[in-house]
Amino acid sequence: MTATNQISKIRGRRSRQSGVALITTLLLLLLMTALSLAMVISVRSDLLVNGYYRNTRGAFYAADSGINISRQAMINGVVGSLPAVGAAGVSPLAVDALSNVTISPAVLTAVQTSYSGNTSLTGSGKGNAANSWPEAFQLTGSTLAGTCVGDDGSNCSVFSAARKAYNYTFNYALTTVGSSGAQYGSSQKTTLTENGSFKFSATFVPAVANANFAGWGMFIDQFPPCSGTLVQGTITGPVFTNGAWTFGTGSTGYTFTDPVGSVSPTFAYQLSPCAQTAAPTDGTIAPKFLAGYNLGAPKVPLPTDSFNQKTAVLDGIGKGGSNPTAAQMAAALKNAGGNAYSGSTGVYLPYSTTGGVTTFNGGGIYVEGDAAVVLSPGAAVGAETYTITQGSTTTTITTDPTVAPNGQTTVVVGGKTTIIPGVPMQNDPLLPHVPQTMLYVNGNITALSGPHDSKGASTGPAVNDGAAVTVTGSNNVTITGDIKYKTEPVTMSATQIAGLGNDALIPGNDKGQALGIFTANGNVQLANGQASGNLEIDASVATLSNGGSGGIVNTGSAITNLNIVGGRIQNTIQNINASTRNVFFDRRFAGAFAPPWFPSTTLTLAGATTPTPSTPTVIRTQWVNQTSTY
Repeated sequence: MTATNQISKIRGRRSRQSGVALITTLLLLLLMTALSLAMVISVRSDLLVNGYYRNTRGAFYAADSGINISRQAMINGVVGSLPAVGAAGVSPLAVDALSNVTISPAVLTAVQTSYSGNTSLTGSGKGNAANSWPEAFQLTGSTLAGTCVGDDGSNCSVFSAARKAYNYTFNYALTTVGSSGAQYGSSQKTTLTENGSFKFSATFVPAVANANFAGWGMFIDQFPPCSGTLVQGTITGPVFTNGAWTFGTGSTGYTFTDPVGSVSPTFAYQLSPCAQTAAPTDGTIAPKFLAGYNLGAPKVPLPTDSFNQKTAVLDGIGKGGSNPTAAQMAAALKNAGGNAYSGSTGVYLPYSTTGGVTTFNGGGIYVEGDAAVVLSPGAAVGAETYTITQGSTTTTITTDPTVAPNGQTTVVVGGKTTIIPGVPMQNDPLLPHVPQTMLYVNGNITALSGPHDSKGASTGPAVNDGAAVTVTGSNNVTITGDIKYKTEPVTMSATQIAGLGNDALIPGNDKGQALGIFTANGNVQLANGQASGNLEIDASVATLSNGGSGGIVNTGSAITNLNIVGGRIQNTIQNINASTRNVFFDRRFAGAFAPPWFPSTTLTLAGATTPTPSTPTVIRTQWVNQTSTY
């Protein structure tokens, strides 16, 4: 074969193979496109399935959470309806002739009102995580009915002096619809229904003979009949007067949520002329006594020792019985510079130094001379800061019980810092040994408030969680701004928490916080410096002494809304010049708990007891998922 023929043959083979690479590339591209489309369809299907599952499960959990929230709101409403003080032999929760608990409809209505619309659980709802999936529930059906049986098996509507405990059973039914997805517009919704009951017992604990005055929502020593009318409105907590209650006409009327007592055997009705009668109405004025009343009761003795608070600063016990002598004061108190008390104006603390070891010995802080005081929370739980100003001198004291081993008191004055190991303590051997503080001002407290700005407006709470404090002035105590707890222990409106009314204990909010404001020889003066015109005082306020005439009186501008969370204990009633006044009784003070070294007395509460509830137990009898598709 010639060379020319061989070259021609090779060229022929190449011609027959041209375009194969292009076709192969196109086939591979087509295959990759098909695979990509399949992957996209598969991923999209997975996303749709996962999204459907996510919304379905989210709706389920929202409905389940709604069941639990609504049930707990019912329990809170029922247990929160127990009065602070009840009468022995009488059911603390009102019942009808068949032993059905009559508060059930009111509690049910409150729960229904709170959760009748979509209630956000996550997502953009208040207090929820910003990136969490939005869920909500709606309460669409509910029933609640309670019955009572005495510990002796008797009908609770029948009086029994021997009965000591009341066993309550509340049957309930709840239906909730859970929603999930953006704006709760997802088509996936879950409907759950639960039927069950919760039970608890209220056991009567006999009233103690030693009564702290903080245990009254209102106590008035001197109130002669027909000497002026009580301000109308809802009055919470036990109330008592060593005089007589005088009622007047008006559109608001009177509602007492707790027992009412007086030394006078009659009420007085300020008509023309003023009428006195033992009847609960004169036909025109008809106060509502929801927990009954007791006329002609024994007089409540007033505190006879005006020196307990002062003595408590020195020893943490406060049972001196007499005014500490100058020698006792000098032996116990020193200022931050280590100088013993000499009667000069200044701030003093009960501490000593022995062998180079400094120890805090007493129960508080002693201020000689007039002073302005600002209360504010410290950084740690239970820590409290007291800013005391006398003229151009400011002393800042912070007590912190969390510093090992026994707490630490820090004093800053004149640019110098002094550290004292230990904190003010309750040292009474008959009481728990715990950090508590008595701030005693031997003079006038010219301004008492929580933190505020240069214009007097409140900028935060005054009393920390875990801080128990009583502020005492030997003369007048002037309140110039809000004094609030960091955590409110009781409700301040009927709509604050579902199922709970005014001044009901808020579950989980008892942090041991307590504030007492007391003067034995002066008035508590309200000189509100806040531009809002409103004033809130979270404390039991007492202006009381044997033979005294103290009261709460407004010495400043008119107050728009005055709220007191605690109680008011006064020798006399004086003008507070407030458009609206609310006193929300701190129901923690109905038992043994009270502000430290608060004035107390000895008395016998005939037939009165404190109903103590057991922990409610829940029994679910049926739980049904009514959703037909998933």
